[in-house]
Parts: sequence; C-alpha cells; structure tokens
Amino acid sequence: MSNQERTSRERKGASGALSGPIGRWVVVGIWIAAAILLNVMWPGINEREDNAAADLSDAYPSVQAAQVAEREFPGDGGQPALLVWNRSGGLSAEDLNQLAALTESLEAEPLANQEGVLPLHQLPAPARQSLLSEDGSTIVLPITLDEAADTDGLKESVEQLKERAVSITGGDPFETAAGTSELSARVTGPVGIAIDGGALFQNADVSLLIATVVLVLVILLLIYRSPILAFIPIVAVGFAYLVISPILGTMADRGWITADAQGISIMTVLLFGAGTDYCLFLITRFRQCLTETTSKREALKDAISGSSGAIAMSGLTVVLSLFTLLLAQYGAYHRFAVPFGVAILIMGIASLTLVPAMLAIIGRASFFPFVPRTPEMEEERAKRRNKPVSHQKRKKDSRIGRIVTERPWTVVIASLIILGGLAAASSQIRFTYDLLSSFPSDMPSVEGFDTIAEGFSPGELAPVQVIVDSEGKESDLAARLTDLSFVDAVAEPETGAENANMLLYSVKLNVNPYSNEAMDDVAELRSTAETALSSAGIVAPDQKVWIGGQTATQTDTRAATERDTDLIIPVVIGLISLLLLAYLRSVVATVYLIATVVLSYFSALGLGWLILHYGLGQEAIQGAIPLYAFVFLVALGEDYNIFMVSSIWKKSRSLPLKRAIREGVGETGTVITSAGVILAGTFAVLATLPIQVLVQFGVVAALGVLLDTFIVRPFLVPAITRLLGRAAFWPGRAPQQLEEDGKTSEIRA
Repeated sequence: MSNQERTSRERKGASGALSGPIGRWVVVGIWIAAAILLNVMWPGINEREDNAAADLSDAYPSVQAAQVAEREFPGDGGQPALLVWNRSGGLSAEDLNQLAALTESLEAEPLANQEGVLPLHQLPAPARQSLLSEDGSTIVLPITLDEAADTDGLKESVEQLKERAVSITGGDPFETAAGTSELSARVTGPVGIAIDGGALFQNADVSLLIATVVLVLVILLLIYRSPILAFIPIVAVGFAYLVISPILGTMADRGWITADAQGISIMTVLLFGAGTDYCLFLITRFRQCLTETTSKREALKDAISGSSGAIAMSGLTVVLSLFTLLLAQYGAYHRFAVPFGVAILIMGIASLTLVPAMLAIIGRASFFPFVPRTPEMEEERAKRRNKPVSHQKRKKDSRIGRIVTERPWTVVIASLIILGGLAAASSQIRFTYDLLSSFPSDMPSVEGFDTIAEGFSPGELAPVQVIVDSEGKESDLAARLTDLSFVDAVAEPETGAENANMLLYSVKLNVNPYSNEAMDDVAELRSTAETALSSAGIVAPDQKVWIGGQTATQTDTRAATERDTDLIIPVVIGLISLLLLAYLRSVVATVYLIATVVLSYFSALGLGWLILHYGLGQEAIQGAIPLYAFVFLVALGEDYNIFMVSSIWKKSRSLPLKRAIREGVGETGTVITSAGVILAGTFAVLATLPIQVLVQFGVVAALGVLLDTFIVRPFLVPAITRLLGRAAFWPGRAPQQLEEDGKTSEIRA
C-alpha cells in the first residue's frame, strides 16, 4: 500500500468516526465539556492581562539609563504625569494660589502610586510666575507616579487627582474646553498617554467584537443565503474561544506568557476571520459532495478527507509564522506570538472536529432553504411536488479558469504590472514611532501636548535625560548641549544620590520629542556628551554616558523593530517554503507561490500608503505595521494558494493539466472569494477604531487579503502554473496527461 493510499484510508477512518451517529455527539460533548470545565478550573485570559509589561530588555541603552536614573536620581524616576493648566488671556494670581493649594494637598496626602510633585506652594510669587509660558496662559505641574504601576493603577491616581482638583478649584477644569477664557486642565506626558491608550482599547473591545460578529454573519448570509449555515462558523469560533481563553489564562497565570489588552482584543477579532475561513473550506466541500451522493454521512466523509489536508496545512502555516514572533526582542511583538499561535491552532482543530460534527447532526438542513441534492433526489422531489425537473448543469470550471488557461501570458503580464506598480509605491512610505500620532486629536493627552507646544517648547512634554559620570572633573557639557541646534534649554545638572560624580542634565528639545527628527538627534546628544567628557580627560567616555527619557526609549524601539523585521521576515519565508515543499513536493511551485505572496504584500503596503497618505492625509505610518502585516498577510495569503493549488494538484492526477487548472480555479473560486471577503472585512473592522496604528494595520491587511483574493489566487498563480506546465511539479512527479492541439495524449511517466 502506498503512503498516499494509507493516508487517504486514515483520513476516511477519522472522518467516518466524526460523521458517525455516535461519534458526532461525542465530539460535540467533548467540546462542551472542555469549554465548561476549563472555564471553571482556569482563569480567563482577560483576568490575567498585564498592560505594564516592558517592551525593551536591559540590553537597550534607554533601559540602562532608566536604571541609573532610578538609583541615582530617585526624584527623576517613575512615570511623569504632566498636569497642564491653561486659561486664554493669562492665569490669574488666584489660579496660581489654587494650584499651590493643590500641590500642598498632594504633598500632605499623596495619591495612590504617587512618588513626587512639584512643590508650587513652597515657591514665592516671582518663582511661580517664572514657570508660566511666555504669554502667561499656561503652566505645567509634573507629578511622578510609581514606575511599576500598571494602567489601572495610573488611572486610579489620575482620577483621585481630578477629584482633588475639582474640590479645590470649585469647578471641573478637566471638562472645560482647552484654549478658552475658562480654567482648563489636561493630563499628558507618559502617564496621560498610557491612560488614553488603555481607554481606547478598553472601550473598543466590546464594540469591536460585536461589529466583527455582525459583519461575518451578514457576509455569510449574503453569500450562502442560509441562516443555519451562517451560525455554524460563529458557534465554532465561540466554542474555540471558550477553550482558548482559559488555556492562555493559565499560561499567563504561570508566567509562561504575558498578555496585554491590545494583543488579546486583536486576537479575538481576527479569530473570527481566520476561523470562519477554515470552516468555509470544509463547508463548501461538503455542499459539493452532497450534490454527488445521497448519503450525508458519505458526503461528509468525502468532504473531510478531501479538505482536511489543505486545512491542516493552512493552519500549520499560520501557526508557525506567528510563532516566529517569539524571535522578536521587542516585547509587543513577542507577546503576540503565543496567544495568536495557540488561538489559530485550536481553531484549526475545531474546524476539523467540531464543525464536521455539527454538519453531521444537521445534515442537508445546514443549507436551508437552498438545500443541495443529487440529480436523482431532485427528480424525486419534483415528482412529489408534481413539478417539472430543473436540470441545471453544474459547471466545474469558470470564466476565470478559461481566461487563465487560454491567455496565461496576458494574465501574468497584466497582474505583474498592477502588483508591481503598487509595490513600487511602498518605497515612498514614511514611518513614525510617535505615540501621540496614533490618538484622536480630542484625547486629553493630545490636547495637553498641543497646549504645551503652543505655550512652551514641544520638548517640555518629555525632556531627554543626559546622565554622565564626571569622575569629579569639570566639563563644558552644559554649554555644548545648549549650542546644539535642536536643543531649546538645558537645566542645571542634578547630583547623584549615591555617587556625587553622577550628573543628570535635563535637555528640552525644540522639536516634538516623539518625532523621527528627535530620535535621530539622540545619537548626536550621546556623541556630544562623550566628546565633552573626553575633553575633560575622562577615559572611556562611551562607558560613562547614558541617554534616557521617552525619546531615547523610542529610539531603541525603532532599533528593535528594525532588528526584528530583518530577522523574522526571512525566517517566515524559510518556514513557509519548507512547509510548501513538504506538502507539494515541488521546488518550482514553492518558489512562485512564495514570490507571488511576497509581491502582493509589498503591493498592499504600497496601495495602503497611497490611501492612508493621499486619501486620509496621514504623514507617516507606524513602524510596527510592516512586520505585523507581513506575518499575517504572507501566512494567510499562502492559505488561499494552498487550498487552490492542492485542488489543481489532485485533479491533475486524472485530468490534463489545463483542464485541472480550469476546474481547480472554478471549484475553489467561490469559497476562497467568500473567505477573502470575510477576512478582509474583519481586518477592515479594525480600521473603524479611533486608533491610528489599528486603522493603518486594518487598511493594509484588508487590502493585502483582497489583492490575494481577486488577483493573485484566481489569476496570477494558475496562469503561472499553466505557463510552466510539467515544470511546475519539478522535481516531483508531473501529471501523466498533457493537452496538445486540443487532444489528450497519454505519456508514460
């Protein structure tokens, strides 16, 4: 018995157990029991979120600088909350007295997680006036909170701060519009940004999930016009999530993984898109088999054995691609790997067990009111109803299948022109790591930053910390830093608490401290400090300088992202290549399948940039987008290629290749188009959120899926297969039948 026959017999045996009268109920019972027991025994993943997890390791300079600052300058450690007060026309003496009363209250009764506050109440009137902006309309009161506090802890502290401010001022300045003659207040800085970011995801979770479920249901109803069928994938995904959540929850509880709100919310949404796709691959095959046999059990067995290989291969491709994110050094990418990989793995198992069991129970009624029947069943039904038999010829090929087989060169050239032109636009993309650019303009942290930028230097929002070990020697570092064109002001140096030779210079830039321009300046700040120390006679100055603050952190974030992108993209390509090679046994097919998906990825980036930049007016996209988009698009794009090419490969065993391509494209066209539209719609749901990084990711990912669905899969890949002919199977065994001049000739292998 050949390996192929043995594998086929094993699949038949497994599918028979799933579709049997006892096996189907056992499978459903196991899933129900697992969903109940796991949720009773283990915590859900939402109960174990850690939104304060560090993104950078100790190997990065900004983290090392933060550790030095925490040890030597405890007053400058922690997370700063910048309380921005503003009154158009100028803050009055009474306003300043009230703010002084607030700082006195905070010093006497600190907030939860509070570590320090500017003692405005201890300053004389002239000193208070010096803290105002040039026009006297704005003042910034920094409050330092515990470095270890998570988003919920920071939010609690800020809420207490607001209550204290309202009781002292007699009004609610946090609800007053900024820039008016009324006293207004906003919390910005790292704390304000963290709170606003958390609020955006927290508020989006439920609405995002509801929108996704409704979208999937509507698309399924429009495509299949069956209410029962529309709910089967939703139920399967729901059960899968009930199993996934406690598994991930206990993994987080034991410290094996770290899960944050952003990753979990995106995972939940995309689970519906990818999970529905796998369900549709099986459901479509089942419907086709129901038109060929009267036994629903035999039809389901054939459907499982005919589609399980492609589904398993597709799921494995996505899972392994997601697990490559474990190679990332940047925490946000690393934390994505396990939750997403485990979710897709369990969803794949559900699509191969729970979905067949539900189809076995419901049978043909799954497709009501458009129930698929064999021609004999249609005749009997027509006789019972005394109606004429409607003989509809079921097409095995399609118009697209005929086009790609009759005009393959035209299709390939046209596809490459379209995709290549869009890919060329990706070279024009500008990237940003500016956190504030991801937020809506009416968020408190953004309004606070804008107020600071108008009244002071924008660098006031997040000064750069230049820390040096002076070894007790005098240097002209302050003067050198002040002379830099991008520096607005340099504060008097602070002396270290444990080592008096340690000095901290707080440097305020004259540009947005979150911008690329500011990040590029960090290297010059370091170079300037090292030069000053060297001129003072300090040996090895490169080991005596630390650059900290938000700008330095983002500089390291950019470096980590670039490093992770350069490493993970080749690894993903290599892994998928090995899987395709093992599945198809063809080097040639593996090469052009990988090449087409990579091309569509760059095309998606290019088209996404054109829409985001010229259509939505965005000046840059977040630096994380290329890596996220690549992992998802290449893995999911290969899903569709695998499903279609596996159909062509199977048909080529008994049909001429040209005919196999026609029927393969026609057979998989509807299901892949449906799956692509659903997955693209799921990504598009992310674009409805008021968070620019998700808008950008949603747009690029949705466009990539649509390009794969409507250009790469139906046109480019089958056309290339047609042009290559027998070479497409090399070095594997090519099909034995070829078409020559419209006739079929048998060729011995």
